[in-house]
Amino acid sequence: MVSKGGNSPFTYIIVDNQTKTRTCIHTPGYPPMIPTDLSQSNLLSALDGAKLVYFDGRLHETAAIVAEEANRRGIPILIDAERKREGLDYLLNFASYVVCSTKFPQEWTEASSIPSGLVSMLLRLPKVKFVIVTLGKDGCIMLQRTEMDNLLPEEMDVEDLFEKLNLEKDTNATLPACISSNVAKLHAKGIGTITGKLLVGTAESIPQTELIDTTGAGDAFIGAVLYSICANMPLEKMLPFAAQVAAIKCRALGARAGLPRSTDHRLSPFLV
Repeated sequence: MVSKGGNSPFTYIIVDNQTKTRTCIHTPGYPPMIPTDLSQSNLLSALDGAKLVYFDGRLHETAAIVAEEANRRGIPILIDAERKREGLDYLLNFASYVVCSTKFPQEWTEASSIPSGLVSMLLRLPKVKFVIVTLGKDGCIMLQRTEMDNLLPEEMDVEDLFEKLNLEKDTNATLPACISSNVAKLHAKGIGTITGKLLVGTAESIPQTELIDTTGAGDAFIGAVLYSICANMPLEKMLPFAAQVAAIKCRALGARAGLPRSTDHRLSPFLV
């Protein structure tokens, strides 16, 4: 959709060559897209044949129209919950999958820790199959909802389980990996219990000489998660695959220049 006389959003990104940090100076687009800009025919054609719908939480009023139609068609939805935004709570009600930033689970749920925040998110969002929280160079955490099983042993404290999985990390590994728990009744103090699996994903430790620019690393990770869902990739492969895509991206300047293709030899261990 194009607005005559408007302007597209754009961002100046300043990358520090020594610290490898970046500063973003953003100019929003104008005018913002509103629901009346989206005709019914455009909406229907956009969703025709879609396997998955993705939202980043922006333009929430228009996004809500798309989410409602996708939900009617039974198309799964992934929400990128970077931070609390207007209208995000409504969108999350339609989510099948959520990928969020490090601070979001605790900010949104007021839980005392990230693992407890993930339990709270699954309790508050009964349609969500899994939540991933990205931790930058420290990898990621995933909580997957599974079917109820009355034969499971007693409840496990989700924070204790998280610490146990962290201890199983191979500190000498060069490639991203995934450590997964068994299905269990996972309890968060003062919040409640869900049946699921906790997974901890590691990130590649990029040599300082190869680290160029982290701009778009989170988006590269989410893009790889979207690909993995559509390709029916097992979760234990999805997390290291997404981490590797993000790591490859960080070896080039800009958000897109370093993105790998599926034929990239660096991805072959995850696509077998």
